[in-house]
Amino acid sequence: MRLRVVNESKNAILAERATEATGFLERLVGLMGRRHLPPGEGLHIAPCNSIHTFFMRFPIDALFLDADGAIVKLLPSMPPWRASSLYFNARSVLELPAGAAAASATVEGDRLRLERLAP
Repeated sequence: MRLRVVNESKNAILAERATEATGFLERLVGLMGRRHLPPGEGLHIAPCNSIHTFFMRFPIDALFLDADGAIVKLLPSMPPWRASSLYFNARSVLELPAGAAAASATVEGDRLRLERLAP
């Protein structure tokens, strides 16, 4: 499923074309094997409250979201070969190109809206 991700707190679009990963294999593989994550794209992983960037080739912004879409933790430019902490309040994670959060002034506490796009 494709998503459009909007930061409601800042009235800013974070991703025009995010992919939703909800199955076990989709969540396990995530962005591994990709050479980069183009601007405007992202990966929304649900359910999820911790991630790793093992076997990845590029840094990402990781936004941990609670059940209401509020950002409970933001890890900017998380480099490859790292693991995040476990965030008990998080229900999902949005992975974006490194710098996307800063470019939109997105911060912890902001509320995001995930809009499902027609196929």
